[in-house]
Amino acid sequence: MCRSIKTLFNFEPPATEEEVRAAALQFVRKLSGFAHPSKANEAAFDRAVEDVAAVARTLIGSLVTTSEPRDREIEAAKARERTAVRFGHSH
Repeated sequence: MCRSIKTLFNFEPPATEEEVRAAALQFVRKLSGFAHPSKANEAAFDRAVEDVAAVARTLIGSLVTTSEPRDREIEAAKARERTAVRFGHSH
């Protein structure tokens, strides 16, 4: 589950709202153990996703670096290569 939480800082173009929310959702899923919460837990789960996304946006906006922004295509190619090595096939 955590493998799908991607680094969002220092990319050009910056992380989208959808990427931040997806990372928050995966984090809350991991913490709660729920892929999909029950109706009784749905409000708390959804609130946690929104809270984590807000904190993530604050964090990303507050971080500083002297490094050049990472290129999304290059990082995606590296991830595909790692997957190919890990699972023993190429894409």
